[in-house]
Amino acid sequence: MAAFTLLLVGLLGCNHSGTTIQRKSLPAEVTMSRDALMDKIKGGWAGKTIACTYAGPTEFKFNGTMIQDYTPISWPDGIVKQWYTNSSGLYDDIYMNLTFVNVFDRLGLDAPVDSFAMAFATAEYKLWHANQAARYNILQGLMPPASGHWLNNPHADDIDFQIEADFAGLMAPGMPNTSSEISDKIGHIMNYGDGWYGGVYVAAMYTLAFVSDDMEFIVSEALKTIPQESRYYQCMKDVIDWHRQYPDDWKRTWFECEKKWSEDIGCPDGVFAAFNIDAVINSAYILIGLLYGEGDFYKTMDIATRCGQDSDCNAASAAGILGTMIGYNKIPEYWMKNLREVEDMDFAYTSISLNKAYQMSFDQALLVVERNGGRVNNNNVTIFCQQPVPVRYEKSFEGMYPIDKKGINKMIDNADTITFEGTGIVFKGNVRAKNENYVGLVEMYIDGELVETANLPALFTTRRHELFWKYMLPKGKHRVTFQWLNPEKDTYIHLQEAIIYSDAPIKKHHHD
Repeated sequence: MAAFTLLLVGLLGCNHSGTTIQRKSLPAEVTMSRDALMDKIKGGWAGKTIACTYAGPTEFKFNGTMIQDYTPISWPDGIVKQWYTNSSGLYDDIYMNLTFVNVFDRLGLDAPVDSFAMAFATAEYKLWHANQAARYNILQGLMPPASGHWLNNPHADDIDFQIEADFAGLMAPGMPNTSSEISDKIGHIMNYGDGWYGGVYVAAMYTLAFVSDDMEFIVSEALKTIPQESRYYQCMKDVIDWHRQYPDDWKRTWFECEKKWSEDIGCPDGVFAAFNIDAVINSAYILIGLLYGEGDFYKTMDIATRCGQDSDCNAASAAGILGTMIGYNKIPEYWMKNLREVEDMDFAYTSISLNKAYQMSFDQALLVVERNGGRVNNNNVTIFCQQPVPVRYEKSFEGMYPIDKKGINKMIDNADTITFEGTGIVFKGNVRAKNENYVGLVEMYIDGELVETANLPALFTTRRHELFWKYMLPKGKHRVTFQWLNPEKDTYIHLQEAIIYSDAPIKKHHHD
């Protein structure tokens, strides 16, 4: 067991049921055995993998609705191996993490951001949302942090970095500010603003799970890494407050969340739709799982899953944080039995198994501990704990409000002038070609001026997630035309629909 003590700073308040809450503070330093540190790192990776598998069949099947209790989620023998073998893409949030773990392993703690960016952009796996938009940007020469900035990435607030930030917490035990520095570098490859905060917060919760066994303390203390004026912070604080108000009713907190926080204004797939891959609401679901799970592995994972939307990723983050807190050896055998069958199998698109990942994160954690003033000897590790401080304030889509979605459904060479009134527009669509290496070259003109000449690859792995977008236009009527410079036989560029933005939210009309 870890030989650490938490300092009680006194009894500072009551919750709504009248019981006293113990407020704790981080100790200045924590000493634990090397074995205890390894047990926690293994618990993080194992918890994440188990929960990703458990919730896999539910991912984006329940959007804007919870998964009701009567809906069974099964855990048959051999299920992890089955997913590994037949549907390895389920583990995208794990092999994405391992891409970054592997760069640190090869190049050391000071590996430059471009090395992480290129490793991820040139990998063989398929990507979506902020990750794919960033991959496209990087392959076109737009490097981080520009690759994740909302002006260049309509998915900047999406969940992507949140699901792949676990490594940053696992390599920085007890050191949330150090994990924030890692998150700053790597998280801005694909995200910005609230999308970046999702990863900063998840990583910070991991770091504190090494040095506290009080989940309410962990989630509240880790939130100090997020600027209070951000939408992200305000939503997480609401969840913590609602948990105090409704300590026995996670569904009530879920409903309050939907009512107040379920609007998605960035992701073109989530605007005016039940689908929500925004980091804010999905982080809230992680938090609901952690708080209402009460330290129970199954309950934590199950509640985070039943909140819906990106349910496998949210359950995976929650169970990874709890797995770090309780350690590998405390995860019940019922869940571990299926995991043990795959611990030596490499994840898809990697040469890294769970057993290798445990060791790589452990080795990296020892280096980070020493670099930050801690001590490592043959038996024990002494960590200098960090009091969390907020990262800088960022806001995506500042002053941009979606006001309309227009169906176009035309090939780009047959699209007439598209007119709209507002301050921004995003065009969804795709490129289809017999020659998979085909790259379309298309000019976009707004109000008669050339705004962009874009490369549009037909290949899925290198595609541009949205064909075109332009934010921050002067408010007013605008005309958009396209010029396709290199059409080929059996090649199609399809304009599906456009999302239109303005500088104020749409007014609700009241009809008598």
